[in-house]
Amino acid sequence: MQAIITNIVGVLLLKPDIYKDDRGFFLETYSEKKYSDQAIDSKFVQDNFSHSQKNILRGLHYQITKPQGKLVRVTSGSVYDVALDIRRDSPTFGQHFSTTLDDKNFNQLYMPPGIAHGFYVISDTADYYLMTQN
Repeated sequence: MQAIITNIVGVLLLKPDIYKDDRGFFLETYSEKKYSDQAIDSKFVQDNFSHSQKNILRGLHYQITKPQGKLVRVTSGSVYDVALDIRRDSPTFGQHFSTTLDDKNFNQLYMPPGIAHGFYVISDTADYYLMTQN
């Protein structure tokens, strides 16, 4: 897995190692050790899944009193994904990072607590996977 540091403190774009052959492909979607090596607190407490139609906008979601970290990926389709830093004490407060997540690259986006998050579906449908941490 390759972790790419974004312009927002603590937000990482994660590129998995994908092993392809004539049968299909295999990839590891989560490894506590690998994520811990990237300074991601690996205590994820909730697992969510959404299915959305084209041109649906979801977000920006955030929590004020008990902020959650998030690890997101697309299992089917394609979305335009946005992370917005709303941590008032952050040096990157007010900045955003955006990327396309899809079922071709299987990239993931990790956002620490205090980041507002949303996505816009750009394929006919998209299946979206979200793990949260406290």
